Amino acid sequence: MYIDLIILIIAMIIVVMFFKRFSSFVFFVAIVDIFLRILAFIKNNIGLRDVAAVIGKYLPESVIGIIEKYTSGIPILCIILKWFFVFLMAVFLVYIIKIFIHKKKI
Repeated sequence: MYIDLIILIIAMIIVVMFFKRFSSFVFFVAIVDIFLRILAFIKNNIGLRDVAAVIGKYLPESVIGIIEKYTSGIPILCIILKWFFVFLMAVFLVYIIKIFIHKKKI
């Protein structure tokens, strides 16, 4: 039941242990969220019901979906984690803009 949360937490710990940079953590969270949103899009727009059912049953829509699923009984914790996620996405946007601006012309 908690398999998605456990996998996400273990993966975050591994990223922090190996890369030891805040930017790596931010990029990891953004990558996971983008991946989950792509799978949610596929689930909603695919013609194969079995594949859509498997994706819908085992994978959440996004990181916000995971937060809402496991903090539904504690509204203040849910709000704090959602704002932390928004902060991480804002930091991710800043990193992406810096990379885009400093990119050399080909």
